Amino acid sequence: MNSLPLFIARRIYGQPEMQQKVSRPAVRIATAGVAIGLVVMIITIAVVLGFKHTIRDKVAGFGSHIRVVNVQTIGSGYELPIAVNDTLMQRLKGVSGVRHVERYALTQGILKTDEDFLGVVFKGLGQEYDTKFLEQCVTDGRLPQFYDTNPDPATPNSRENPYPLVISKTMADKLRLGVGDLIFAYFIADHVSRLTFRVDAVYQTNMNRFDDSFCLTSLFITTRRNGWHGDLCSGVELLVDDFDHVDDTDANVMAELRQNRLDSQGNMLTTLTVQESYPQVFQWLELLDINVWIILGLMIALAGFTMISGLLIIILERTQMIGILKALGTRNSTIRHTFLWLATFIIGRGLLWGNIIGIGLVLLQQATGLVKLDPQTYYVSEAPMELNIPLILLLNAVTLVACVLVLVGPSYLVSRIHPARSMRYE
Repeated sequence: MNSLPLFIARRIYGQPEMQQKVSRPAVRIATAGVAIGLVVMIITIAVVLGFKHTIRDKVAGFGSHIRVVNVQTIGSGYELPIAVNDTLMQRLKGVSGVRHVERYALTQGILKTDEDFLGVVFKGLGQEYDTKFLEQCVTDGRLPQFYDTNPDPATPNSRENPYPLVISKTMADKLRLGVGDLIFAYFIADHVSRLTFRVDAVYQTNMNRFDDSFCLTSLFITTRRNGWHGDLCSGVELLVDDFDHVDDTDANVMAELRQNRLDSQGNMLTTLTVQESYPQVFQWLELLDINVWIILGLMIALAGFTMISGLLIIILERTQMIGILKALGTRNSTIRHTFLWLATFIIGRGLLWGNIIGIGLVLLQQATGLVKLDPQTYYVSEAPMELNIPLILLLNAVTLVACVLVLVGPSYLVSRIHPARSMRYE
């Protein structure tokens, strides 16, 4: 008896010629409602995941996951150095969860051409710097080799011996510069100094906070402009194995630093995670999660309502069949389960088409970048989409369960149908 509802539902669903004129469009509408809802949910999840991971990777790629800095730098508005010797580097490399350790130094200066000038932040990079992310952002030229010390100290800086420089496309457009062009940079400390640079590469992240401000050069240039000597630099950037556990890795780094929070020159060290360095960006990304829940709720409700209307129409058109089954002694629960199984088949067809269309559209966008966006507003030039198969399977399961559950109530309509009256129903 337990298999009877499934058997009857399969016979009804498997014989299209038995469908009546009214139930056929109702079934199609219900199927379309489930499919459309799932398509929208798949695309929503793919877009939000794509946005979050793309923006997160850009921020972390340019600013690292964790920074070790002088505690007095936080909130001061200016750079205070720390001494980063081999001992400190080895300590940080040995922390659980840390994948890579690299030094950097920041200083401010002015780029000047014959027609214009621009205030920028020079970020000096050492030889150990991981340039994988930067290479992905380069739009013209090639990244130079970054050095800790001057590779040619005997030759003074000049037009014949310029220092390498990487600028953003925003800077290149404002100053009308291209790869291979020479440019002067002025630094103001105790006195004004001038250096000659050659533009080796142009990068673009589409994030104004980076593109408007940062240009890249060798570490020894920025440390000297700040008047720092020896192993002094602005800080150390740490890349972690898993971004989802960045807070745990940060706790591990702090635990290591608590053993000795002072560097070799007595400066107190602390850490800043990428979320703490750029809170506005990550707060904006968190707001996307709220939109996702709203859209998922609306789409599941759409699928549920279309299935309710479809099931009611099917029940009404099968009144005579219900009456016959009752006359033969079939329980109301068995008949209800029959229609719930039938609804499950309809939902399954809708989910199948929803997966095909939804995943197909995501793959199409990934392959062609058909949907373009304003990078000044969204930080990306095309809509990023990311497929997450476990989440898609979870969406299918939740949609199926939710739709079946909302149909339990309407299925009780069969208990109101009397065998004697149903025989005369047309």
